[in-house]
Amino acid sequence: MENENIAVGLDIGTTKIVAMVGKNDTYNKIEVLGLGRAKSLGVHRGVVNNITQTIQSIQQAIDQAEATSGKKIEKVDVGIAGQHIRSLHHSDYITRSYPDRVIDENDIERLINQVYKLVMLPGEEIIHVLPQDYKVDGQAEIKTPTGMYGGRLEANFHVVVGQVSSIRNIGRCIKSAGLELSSITLEPLASANAVLSQEEKEAGVALIDIGGGTTDLAIFKDGIIRHTAVIPFGGGVITEDIKEGCSIIEKQAELLKTKFGSAWPGENKDNEIVSIPGLRGRDPKEITLKNLSKIIHARIVEIVEQVFLEIKNYGFEDNKKKLIAGIVLTGGGAQLKHIKQLVEYITGMDTRIGYPNEHLSSSSDVELSSPIYATAVGLLMNGLNEYDKKDKKDKIESQQETVKDATVSNEGPKKTVFDKWIEKFRDFLENAE
Repeated sequence: MENENIAVGLDIGTTKIVAMVGKNDTYNKIEVLGLGRAKSLGVHRGVVNNITQTIQSIQQAIDQAEATSGKKIEKVDVGIAGQHIRSLHHSDYITRSYPDRVIDENDIERLINQVYKLVMLPGEEIIHVLPQDYKVDGQAEIKTPTGMYGGRLEANFHVVVGQVSSIRNIGRCIKSAGLELSSITLEPLASANAVLSQEEKEAGVALIDIGGGTTDLAIFKDGIIRHTAVIPFGGGVITEDIKEGCSIIEKQAELLKTKFGSAWPGENKDNEIVSIPGLRGRDPKEITLKNLSKIIHARIVEIVEQVFLEIKNYGFEDNKKKLIAGIVLTGGGAQLKHIKQLVEYITGMDTRIGYPNEHLSSSSDVELSSPIYATAVGLLMNGLNEYDKKDKKDKIESQQETVKDATVSNEGPKKTVFDKWIEKFRDFLENAE
């Protein structure tokens, strides 16, 4: 994989594990070269709870992706979600020693570095530090302070925090599957990259990613991430409810949900019935679609109301925080019939289903534009973006080398905070043998 910039997005979900191999084509769209999919057995609500099974599922997905793409996979860009994720707001500042020099990337990096040193609750670690807006010498609402003069640089940050043990368990699984961790990204951020347009992020939008074990929320306004949350319910609890309510096995409940399920009970007639084969030697079961919809409706309403509560906590009713673009639904749960209408009914906000097809090349398989693959496409995009940044950095550095500018210190490529974090994380895995 050295000669061309190929990235692999690995989405470790509660119901499935997806490995997507791809590269950028000439039009800067993503050409998917291979896809691997495996049933996720060792993950519960986004958190690894059985290392051995998770390793097997990852290996299965990777083997399939290698077979379909013809490429050897060594590094993966992984998504992290789960009920242990929380976010907080934090403000911090640095005082610059030379206010007569313009603010550059190093100052911003110093400020972000400072936030990474924040003391968290025992057992928690910072995953992302996302700057919201900056202040230079008291002048507020600055989006990019680079190139400005000033002595005091302040910023508001959105900090995403997760449990150290959960993050390390994912790292352990990846290492044991014979892979290297390229980066870790919060899954709602990856999905947002795949399905939201820049205009939506500017106007204000809430992305709701309904997965198998969790429902993830990411709110954007003025092009910046403002709020993230992970709700510990997803499509899995709906299947569980159908299984209990209709006294059938899980496989049949899942099939019923995907084939005949609807989030809106009013549309089914009383006489619409599905017959399900009974277990060995028993009579088949008859289930009315109206009852099925009622079960699904009750649970979906609960999930949507919890998400809506998070949107209210963000303060979307405030004029400055208005979400003009409304809601975008993605993930496997977004395929449920009439879910768009139900979400609009509960929240009173414009809603659309988000498909990750905008960033895929025209030659891509139609199946890949399903909302199920939103996170995998987003992770793949992140991986490819990292390569692009690295290429640009290397080019700039090689130019600086040739110029041999006296002011530039030749200490090799500059590491970002995230590179350092990943390195620290890799060291930890090495020593944890």
